[in-house]
Amino acid sequence: MKLVIVTAVEEFQKDVLKLFKKSNIKNFSSSDIDGYKNGSSVLMTSSWFSGQKSGNESSLFFSFTEDEHISALFSLIKEFNTNLETNNPIRAVVVPIEKSI
Repeated sequence: MKLVIVTAVEEFQKDVLKLFKKSNIKNFSSSDIDGYKNGSSVLMTSSWFSGQKSGNESSLFFSFTEDEHISALFSLIKEFNTNLETNNPIRAVVVPIEKSI
């Protein structure tokens, strides 16, 4: 069992859900997050009178799942990202689990 973590801009939230379903990952959690491209944009938007948004609305998904589901998910994400017209790919990482209860 491993932990897979996926982040995507809010625009791709439904796409990520479809990718999880195609990968046979049935149990997962999600959370709304703010995504930042670099540290300087945070400083620019920290002004009281800033007209710019402080971050990009994004989603974080995670699941404790088996290797074969993660492999399928990574293949689907790679394929999805190759067809993007934006500079906001879906990102994913895998973290091994040493112990679980």
